[in-house]
Amino acid sequence: MRIHIETYGCSANINNSEIIEGMLLKAKHKIVSSEKDADLVIINTCIVKGPTENRMIKRMQEIRKPILVAGCMVDAEPEIIRKIRTDAILVGLNNLSNINKAIKEKRNFTGKEREEIKLKLPKKNRNKAVEIVQIAEGCLGNCSYCITKIAKGKLFSYPERLIVDAVRKSKAKEIWLTSQDCGAYGLDIGTNLANLLRKILKLKKEFRLRIGMMNPNHVAKIIDELIETYRDERVFKFVHIPVQSGNNEILLRMNRNYKAEDFIEIVEKFRKNFPAMTLSTDIICGFPMETDEQFEDSCKLIEKIKPDIINISKFWPRPKTVAAKMKQVDVETRNKRSKMMKQISRKITAEKNKEWLGWEGDVYVDEIREDGQISGRNFAYKKIALQNAKKSMLGKTIKVKITETGINYLKGELLTRQK
Repeated sequence: MRIHIETYGCSANINNSEIIEGMLLKAKHKIVSSEKDADLVIINTCIVKGPTENRMIKRMQEIRKPILVAGCMVDAEPEIIRKIRTDAILVGLNNLSNINKAIKEKRNFTGKEREEIKLKLPKKNRNKAVEIVQIAEGCLGNCSYCITKIAKGKLFSYPERLIVDAVRKSKAKEIWLTSQDCGAYGLDIGTNLANLLRKILKLKKEFRLRIGMMNPNHVAKIIDELIETYRDERVFKFVHIPVQSGNNEILLRMNRNYKAEDFIEIVEKFRKNFPAMTLSTDIICGFPMETDEQFEDSCKLIEKIKPDIINISKFWPRPKTVAAKMKQVDVETRNKRSKMMKQISRKITAEKNKEWLGWEGDVYVDEIREDGQISGRNFAYKKIALQNAKKSMLGKTIKVKITETGINYLKGELLTRQK
């Protein structure tokens, strides 16, 4: 069959689509780039936010071809899919190995048996310069606002040896370790993230390691061990730790299992050891019953910490979650707070980016966009748009000087070809 795949959401979802494509190619199906050329359209769904879910619903309504739906929506809200498209084939997050059988037999494969280790499945990398390695499924948290936990369930860490082997075999030099919460890795199988990183870093090969999102409560327990692994020059000095709120009462209501002070302590320890690191965090504006004073605590925290990247979300009640049943902040207030946080974010990110003006060093070329823009990453995982690079440089390391900065970008010029 001619099959078109649409992917939405996180890096784990991108990797799941790579696996889906690998499975389809193994069965001799043909992957096509447009819906109009397809016999079947696969939608790999994301539902973390309300607007995203609405987009999924709209796409299902728009597509006039037979569809197969995969991703979080299948496991969290299958009833919505069945209501919109009674003809849809459903394949859950832990059933990707059955996707060819699902297509052949027009049969649904759902459920959370936890038997599927995705590292064992074939895949087709979408970007030859980047290897996405999933290290776990699910998490240990029970955040009151999160629908993803309903989809992915409890933590299921993949064996260390399989993860290390995936890194060893990769031909890409940029490796993303990803999961719902990388900080929780191994806590269900008697190990932890730092132990995994040490084993990966014993490999005698050239690569750069990007460690995915880690929740503060898990990072706090292994912070010293983590910092030691980050000293390896092959680890990007990039840390994604979502704080979500600067107010402890709101964090308690979110069921986040840490305090704002814990987040600050973690950031300060990382920055003491790696002053030029990139810090990414997440903030939710307008959580149920959040007062103006509590929101102000979030603003003060962000202004104090000055993250390089701030992912801002207006609270959106998700079905089947505890927070959806709480007293909601009105939409106008949520919008106002989100706008205020974005203004703070723009000022901070512009200032942080300006600090990189004139920097010279190695950049790994890892992306060629559809519009032809070529970009790469430096040691701190700073994305740099390259002004005079060539497509043949993808997957190569080059010398670059940053010549221009802005709110959301760095621009660099090629100095010399390195390797």
